[in-house]
Amino acid sequence: MLNIPSLKDSVSAEEWQIRCDLAACYRLVAAYGWSDLVFTHISAKLPDSVTGGEHQFLINPYGLMFDEITASSLVKVDMACNKLHETPFPVNPAGFVIHSAVHEARPEVQCVLHTHTRAGVAVSAQKAGILPISQQSTFVLASLAYHDYEGVAFRPDEKPRLQADLGRANFLVLRNHGLLTVGGSIPDAFLSMYTFENTCRIQIDALAGGGELTQVDPRILAGMAEVMKIATASQGAMLAWPALLRKLERSDPSYKT
Repeated sequence: MLNIPSLKDSVSAEEWQIRCDLAACYRLVAAYGWSDLVFTHISAKLPDSVTGGEHQFLINPYGLMFDEITASSLVKVDMACNKLHETPFPVNPAGFVIHSAVHEARPEVQCVLHTHTRAGVAVSAQKAGILPISQQSTFVLASLAYHDYEGVAFRPDEKPRLQADLGRANFLVLRNHGLLTVGGSIPDAFLSMYTFENTCRIQIDALAGGGELTQVDPRILAGMAEVMKIATASQGAMLAWPALLRKLERSDPSYKT
């Protein structure tokens, strides 16, 4: 068992809440089977009210499984990847390049979530990309972008191309690599990935059937943002987030430590 000292009394209440929500997000990604041992990453930007205007975000301690990440184990870094508190854990260099690129280009984004799931990587390798063949896909296609594979994302020179490809989209297919979502909150990024992942799983299953597929009428794709607003009773991801936290509380509430 890891023995990580609590940071609850060492950080502001606002930062602690963000740490708890981000740790919950890691645990949920593990619970839904989207993790890849220790090799993917989720980040949360800290607001100016916490940082005093400095650009800082929280990211996972490299080497921990997602189901053992806690609020206190998350690593706070600046935009140069300097760790801003004492921690024995390193930061995934590829994770830093990807997440710092997004946070730099999209200041309205709080959370960036990246996965290497079997279905996500499989669809990322399909030339046609996301197909309009399910209700889930319509939400993704309304805000989707693609970024070509350039090798493991260690090199800072990839950042401008990743930023340009993402643009204003909230869903990004990293070709031959995986999936990425961004959100104005941690719950938003998680719910988007839930939809993205299921879109890919449905597509793989549908293509495996071998029969001709029925595509969604392109006219339906217009106005999907308003459809999502109605479907979630204008609450967005916050409609599901409290239930997801209750799920964690029933299984293992240690994410909050």
